[in-house]
Amino acid sequence: MKICILAGDGIGPEIVAQAVKVLDKVGGKFGRTFEYSEALIGGAAIDATGSPLPEATVKLCKEADAVLLGAVGGPKWDTIDPAIRPEKGLLGIRKEMGLFANLRPAVLLPQLKDACYLRPDIVENGLDVMVVRELTGGIYFGEPRFEGEKDGERYGYNTMVYAEHEIRRIAKVAFEAARKRDGRVCSVDKANVLDVSRVWREVVIDEHKNYPDVELSHMYVDNAAMQLVRDPGQFDVMVTGNLFGDILSDAAAAITGSIGMLPSASLGSDGPGLYEPIHGSAPDIAGKDMANPLATILSISMMLRHSFDMTEEADCIDQAVEKTLEQGHRTGDIVEPGARSIGCKAMAQAVLDNI
Repeated sequence: MKICILAGDGIGPEIVAQAVKVLDKVGGKFGRTFEYSEALIGGAAIDATGSPLPEATVKLCKEADAVLLGAVGGPKWDTIDPAIRPEKGLLGIRKEMGLFANLRPAVLLPQLKDACYLRPDIVENGLDVMVVRELTGGIYFGEPRFEGEKDGERYGYNTMVYAEHEIRRIAKVAFEAARKRDGRVCSVDKANVLDVSRVWREVVIDEHKNYPDVELSHMYVDNAAMQLVRDPGQFDVMVTGNLFGDILSDAAAAITGSIGMLPSASLGSDGPGLYEPIHGSAPDIAGKDMANPLATILSISMMLRHSFDMTEEADCIDQAVEKTLEQGHRTGDIVEPGARSIGCKAMAQAVLDNI
């Protein structure tokens, strides 16, 4: 299997390096071989080529069977032309590869229940929510868009646009995911205010006719944000647009205890998927061996599961991560007050020892 590595910026190179060690260890255990290529994205690409997404990167990604991404961005590039900011590379590669579905599981592992920000009685039965976010449409890509001046003052606008086929295909992903879980989908929109959300809801309802075995409900995004922190156990799969999904998936991640624990998969109709931790580049701890590599390691597990249909290998990684946490290993973002934390390399080594 060919994997393209996009280490990116900040802690990206550190966490990716450790995740690759885990993948190689699992490959050796199960007789699998992985071939790697490396490419630039984000700030690193800007520094080297002037572009956050060079054509060479797009080519290597499309030629691969899967793509592993670290993180992009940092204060070094905050004041450059917005048209070439590092984040443009991330949005661009998703668009170039046709990755319209972002799967973000927010799981509260029993070993980390004390790190959860919610009351113990709220998360007594655990937390397992899958946020399915539409990734290549909506307000991030809609036209027209503008930033400039009007009537003597700063002025800007973006356009939230969704076509029926974009809504229908992401709804299918959500319904299919629910069939493998608890069989419930909550579609999140703002149909009481936005015309585009009314179209969203109508199409989701229509597509649901093909999935009578799945329960469908609807919720306005403001209520959904409240319900996530009030009673997250009510959700199984949440499906929503690009903007709402960006916000809600991070909120779901935070209530599990640490955004440094959660992976994601970005998938299209065909071709390679892209796998990445949902946290950012954390430039304040970059190069200090302090980053939590577990989200990236779990992204490797999602890669094995979704792109390569290697369920046993993916389970092996998941079990090794859980055993590592059971043994008390913690990086700074998940350590209990007063306890000692370990670094990025040591955490990854503990996972390697448990494979």
